[in-house]
Amino acid sequence: MSELQRCRTTIRRWKPTATGGLAVADLPPEVAAALGGLKQQRVVGTMGGAAFASSVMPAGGGVLALSVSKAMLNAAGAAVGDEVDLEIQLA
Repeated sequence: MSELQRCRTTIRRWKPTATGGLAVADLPPEVAAALGGLKQQRVVGTMGGAAFASSVMPAGGGVLALSVSKAMLNAAGAAVGDEVDLEIQLA
C-alpha cells in the first residue's frame, strides 16, 4: 500500500448537467501524484470517517477523481455538493 494521503474536497456529479449518475470527488494534484499520477487504480480509505473501497480515474484536465458510490455517500452522511474529509491510499 501507498502512504495515507489526506485532503478535503467537494463531491460533484461526473456529468454536471445530470441530476443523477456517477458522483466523484476530485483529488488535489499532490494527492494524485502521491497515488501514482493520472491512472485508474483501486484505493481504500475513509470519507467523512466512513471506510470505503473504490477506484480513482483520470477525469480530464489533469485531474484524478475518486469514484463515489451511493453507499459511500450514505455511510459518510454526505451528498453531492458537500465538502468531505478524505483519507486515501492505494489498495
